[in-house]
Amino acid sequence: MSQKPRPRFSWPPRSSPEPLIKVRNLTIGWDDVVLQRDATFDVHRGEIFAILGGSGCGKSTMLRYLIGLETPKSGTIEIDGVTAHHVETDKPPFGVMFQSGALLGSMTVDEKVARARAHGTDVPEDAISAIVRAKLRLVGLQGTEDKMPAELSGGMKKRAAIARAMALEPELIFLDEPSAGLDPVTAAELDDLLLALNEGLGLTLVIVTHDLDSIFNIAKRCIVLDKASQSIIARGDPRELRVSDADPRVHSFFNRSSMVDATHHDRPSMSVPPPAPRTP
Repeated sequence: MSQKPRPRFSWPPRSSPEPLIKVRNLTIGWDDVVLQRDATFDVHRGEIFAILGGSGCGKSTMLRYLIGLETPKSGTIEIDGVTAHHVETDKPPFGVMFQSGALLGSMTVDEKVARARAHGTDVPEDAISAIVRAKLRLVGLQGTEDKMPAELSGGMKKRAAIARAMALEPELIFLDEPSAGLDPVTAAELDDLLLALNEGLGLTLVIVTHDLDSIFNIAKRCIVLDKASQSIIARGDPRELRVSDADPRVHSFFNRSSMVDATHHDRPSMSVPPPAPRTP
C-alpha cells in the first residue's frame, strides 16, 4: 500500500482561501459510547480556533482525533488536504501542547526542545542548539536552557511546552487546556504570548479550553460541543455568541462565572500522547 503524502506547510504560512482543517460528519467516542455525532466544521489558516463545551462533552477527545491519535467512527478529518490519521505520527506537520506539558523530569528545557527538533531530521547539532535558543526566546524563556522541569514555575512549564510544540516550525499548533492550573495573572500572560505568536508568526492555533477569560481574549472563532445532544450547538465569534445566541445552553455556558473547576476535564486527558484506555 502506498504511503499517504505528508502535508508540506510553507513558512511563513501562506494565505489560502481553503481551510487548513476540514472536519466532515465526524463521529467520535469510545467503544459503544458516542461523544459527538456528525460534527462538521473548518479551521482557517491564521486564526485562533477554540473547541468549547461542558465537562464530558468530548473537547479533549476531539483534539485526539484531530491530531490522528484515534481513528474516527465515521466521517473525515483533513489537515491541509491529508487525512489526519494518515499523517506520519513520528514527524507530524503540526505541534501539540499537551495538558501536562509533556516535559520529562530527567531532561533540561533545552534538551527537551532539542529532542523534539532533532527527531526524524538531519539538522546539525549546532544548528539545533541555535534553533532551541531562538524558540525559547520567542516564548520568553531565554536563560532557562539548563533548568530542569522541577525548577520551573507553572507558567514557565507551559511556555516550555509551547517552545517544544514549535520545534519543527509548524504552521499549526494544537493546545489542550493551556491555562489549566495557572493563576489569573499568569494565564493572562500566556494568552498574550499566544496572541503574539498568532499575530507575529501567523500560526494557526486550535485550543481546547474552559477558561472564559481566555476564550474572550484570544479566540477568533469557536464551536461549542454539547454532551446531551452529542452535537455542536453553536459556532462563531464567542463574544457575539455570548450576547446574541438564543440557545439557553449556549447562553449559560458563556455567562457562567469564570471561576470554573479547573480539575474537570474530558476523558481522556491530553496529558500524555498514547491512546487512553477504553471503558470496560
